[in-house]
Amino acid sequence: MSLTIEDFGGRVATVWSELRPTTRGLVERALQTSNAASPPPRNVPYDPRADLELSRLLTALDERASETSSSLETEKNDQLRRVANTCATVLQEKTQSAEVFTQLVQRAHQQRDYARIDALADALTSRFAPSEICELSRSDDLIVRALANEAMAQVPLSALVALLIDPVDSEIARAALQRQATEYGSEDARQLLNALDHVDEM
Repeated sequence: MSLTIEDFGGRVATVWSELRPTTRGLVERALQTSNAASPPPRNVPYDPRADLELSRLLTALDERASETSSSLETEKNDQLRRVANTCATVLQEKTQSAEVFTQLVQRAHQQRDYARIDALADALTSRFAPSEICELSRSDDLIVRALANEAMAQVPLSALVALLIDPVDSEIARAALQRQATEYGSEDARQLLNALDHVDEM
């Protein structure tokens, strides 16, 4: 980068300085290798703390990018958006956090980046635990909620059974079973729903 993080303003520089070296390295390596068709490598294990740090950095970068102040020249603004998009891509490739997922979906929707929303939906079904997807199913954000409900309908029956004994998640698990039975024609889901209805009637 010909510019430094300090060129993006005090808040961004402060958040950057608070990143652990390993987290900073994730962004730096992604910036070095990034282009339109090349996402960051996935060989680094998931790190919840890095998720939180990168989420804070992305918030600071996006807030700075949204400012209309003329103090940010065109070159700086282009670089700022590149760093923000790279940070978002790193998060998208690694996050397993409901909060970060919501942030990324809202950001993509605001930018009308529907390809990124599709990629996030794929990550939801392949990477997130059913309990995290249940949390997202209760989101206030309509798009996040829709993506989570669609993902829940693809959760294996055994995982849904485990959620049925959870007082918080049982209603969402039951709704997912209903979808599997009616929309996907799952006979196992239908039989389980019948058994649950029988228990309810007792």
